[in-house]
Amino acid sequence: MGSRPNIPDIVIGRLPIYLRALYRMIQEEKEYTSSQELGERLGISSAQIRKDLSHFGEFGKQGTGYNIKFLHEKIRQILQVDREWLIAVVGVGDLGHAIAHYRGFAPRGFHVAALFDSAPTKIGEQIGGLTVMPVSAMKDEIHRQKIQVAMLSVPAEHAQQVANELIGAGIRAILNYAPITLAVPPDVRVQYIDPVAHLQHMTYYLRS
Repeated sequence: MGSRPNIPDIVIGRLPIYLRALYRMIQEEKEYTSSQELGERLGISSAQIRKDLSHFGEFGKQGTGYNIKFLHEKIRQILQVDREWLIAVVGVGDLGHAIAHYRGFAPRGFHVAALFDSAPTKIGEQIGGLTVMPVSAMKDEIHRQKIQVAMLSVPAEHAQQVANELIGAGIRAILNYAPITLAVPPDVRVQYIDPVAHLQHMTYYLRS
């Protein structure tokens, strides 16, 4: 499915949230929902949900709302997670270990396929059924498996260099846990997960 450059990125960012709510509804064995119900669950207005979905077509019916399984599958197709994406994890400290062992990726379209680290004590370690490989093997292994997505959990001072190597190996999307903003080409997507930044965001509101 081709990209739709005219759709705001903030809309794309809400689709996984809708997908997660619909997945929960499927587990609850619900068959239909409405933008009102989705909005109440997510704290998003029903009008916003309808507007977001309208970018991609008409998915609901007047009077009956949305078939949950149908909408769930359509959003999976839009996000291209109706297939399996292989992931390379660089940096297998505590966070890398947790990522390698996490069981929530597979049901949602992702599979950790390669682990890399530069520390001699970690190379050769078995984690989650995978062998930690040296960073020097990264380019060949990423090419061999045709991996396009990477998770970066290395110290901030090494993150840019490793990101450059990943991009040179063919990585097109990076989930970055290092507390640094990466400089990447415009055709490479980067998402940032910085717990401290999120905590600082929240503490602003904790006024007595």
